[in-house]
Amino acid sequence: MASLLHAENISKSFGPIEVLHDVSLDLRAGEVHAVIGENGAGKSTLMRILSGHLSPTEGTLTLDGRPVRFAGPVDAEAQGIVLVHQEILLAEDLTVAENVYLGREMKRFGFVDDRAMREATRAVLAELGTGIDPDIHVRDLSIADRQLVQIARALLVPHRVVAFDEPTAVLTPIEAESLFTIIRKLRAQGVAVLYISHRLNEVKAIADRVTVLRDGRLVANRDIEGLEPLEMARLMVGRDMSKLYPEKPATSSDEIVLTVRHFSVPGHVEDASFALRRGEILGFGGLIGAGRTELFEGLLGLRPGQGSIALRGSSVRFKDAREAMAAGIVYLSEDRKGKGLLLQQNLRVNLTLAALEKFVRGAVVNKAAEEAALDSAIRDFDIRARRKDMLAGQLSGGNQQKLLLAKMMLADPQIVIIDEPTRGVDIGTKQQIYTFIATLAEQGRSVIVISSEMQELIGLCHRVLVMRNGTIAGEVADSNLSEDAIVFLATGVHEERAAKIAAGHA
Repeated sequence: MASLLHAENISKSFGPIEVLHDVSLDLRAGEVHAVIGENGAGKSTLMRILSGHLSPTEGTLTLDGRPVRFAGPVDAEAQGIVLVHQEILLAEDLTVAENVYLGREMKRFGFVDDRAMREATRAVLAELGTGIDPDIHVRDLSIADRQLVQIARALLVPHRVVAFDEPTAVLTPIEAESLFTIIRKLRAQGVAVLYISHRLNEVKAIADRVTVLRDGRLVANRDIEGLEPLEMARLMVGRDMSKLYPEKPATSSDEIVLTVRHFSVPGHVEDASFALRRGEILGFGGLIGAGRTELFEGLLGLRPGQGSIALRGSSVRFKDAREAMAAGIVYLSEDRKGKGLLLQQNLRVNLTLAALEKFVRGAVVNKAAEEAALDSAIRDFDIRARRKDMLAGQLSGGNQQKLLLAKMMLADPQIVIIDEPTRGVDIGTKQQIYTFIATLAEQGRSVIVISSEMQELIGLCHRVLVMRNGTIAGEVADSNLSEDAIVFLATGVHEERAAKIAAGHA
C-alpha cells in the first residue's frame, strides 16, 4: 500500500518534559492503523502533531513523499487530514446542522442555505446510524449524540487521512458498529485511518496494523493478524494483564443502606425501585439514554425527581450533591471534564474543593494541609503528574479520573456512585480503578457502578440492574450474570428468554 502520511523520528517536549521520543509511524492509503498505549503514553500528542495542532520538537513529516510542515489544523484539513477529537468541541447554543457546517456554511445566492445544510446533515447522521434532529440545539443532546455530531462534522470535510481519538468512548455498541461500517467504507475508498482506542477488542476488529507506545516511546509496530488483545495489553503496560478484575469481595451483610421506592424523574425515569446493601457492588446497565444517569442525578438533587429515598431506614431528600455528600453519599459524574473537575485550576484546588471545610482555619485556607493531602492522593491513587502545580486539564484522562476519585474520597463516604468509571481510560488504569472499587467494598462501603461496558459490570458487580426506556427492566445476579441476560433486558427482545436467564433457568 502507498504511504500517504509518514512521521519520522518524532520527538515532542513541553519545556524540559519530553512526552514523545523518536517515534516513527507510517499511514497508508486503504488501511486502518491503530495506536494504543496507556494514558500519558503520548498517543494524543502524536495525533495532534500529525493533524497540525502541534509542531514536533524534532523529526519530520512527509505527505505523499514530500516534506510538510503544517501551519495549523486548518492547513492540515486543507491538505486532507482530519482529526475527530476525543473532547467535544461544539457550540452548545447552535443547532446540530449549524455546528456541522460552522465556518463552512453552504450558500445559495449569497445567503446561508439552512435547508440544504439540514438535509446534508440529516443524511450523514443517518449514515452513522442515528436519527438526531439537525434542528435540535447541541446543549440538549447527550454526550454520545454530541460525539456523533462531531464525527459527522469531520466526515463532511474532503479527507485523505482521518484520525479518530477514542471515538467510541461514549457510544453504545450499536452506534459503535455503525461507526465501524463508516470506517470500513473509508478504508475501501483508499483513505488512511488512524484509530486511537483503549478498547482492545475494537482494535482487533477494525485495525490492519497496530503501533504501541509506552512512556512516549515506540514499543512495537505489528500486523493485527495473530495479535490478540491480551498481548496488546501486555505490550502497552509491560506486565501481565490476564487478571484484569479482582476477586469480588464477599457480601455476607444483609444490612440495607439505601432504599429507593417508586422514584421518577420527569421525562427520563418512571417508578424505579431498588435497594443497596452494605459492602455490595451494585451495577446499573442499559443502553445510553435508558435513564441510568438521570435516575441518580434525580436522587441526589441534581435534577427534579419524586419518590421515596431512605438512608439506613430514615427518610431523606437531598436538595443538591453537597447535602448528599454530608449524608455520606458521593457521586462521580460520567462527564469528569464538564462536571467533575475544574480543568483550568491546579491539582490542589481540584482535590480539596469538595471538602474545603477540612482545610479552613478560621477564614484562611491551610495550604500546607492541602499540599499534604495532594501528596497523599498522588501516592495512594498513583496520579501521574509531571508537576504538582500543573492544571487538571493537562492530565491524561486516566489520571483525571484518579484525581476525581481522590477528591471524592476526601469526604469519607459510605456510598460511592461512579458513572462510567473507566470511560476513556487505558487498560492499566482500568485495573487500578477496579481494584480500588473492590477495596471500597471490602472496607464495608457500598458502591454503585453505572457502566455501558457489559464485561465491566459482569467482572465487578455482585448484582446488575438493567434499565430500558426509563424503567428498571430486571435484575441479573451472581452466576447468572452474562452479556446475553444484560442485552436481552436492555433491548427488550426475547423478554421471556431474558427472564429465564436472569432466574437461572436457561
